[in-house]
Amino acid sequence: MEGKQLINCTVCSCAFNNDKTQKCELEDIIVRPCTNCSNGNPEDESMCGSYRCSDEEENQ
Repeated sequence: MEGKQLINCTVCSCAFNNDKTQKCELEDIIVRPCTNCSNGNPEDESMCGSYRCSDEEENQ
């Protein structure tokens, strides 16, 4: 991943999380704010818009 940012992931239910390395395996991610939230707190406002439940992958 030379020249790119590294995204660590501990969201075990996400289909893109590599449990062994705790890394997100997407080339890029979309970060979007939570619905109806603009309080300036990054913990509240930033979410991974690229999240896909690992259960969805099994059902496809």
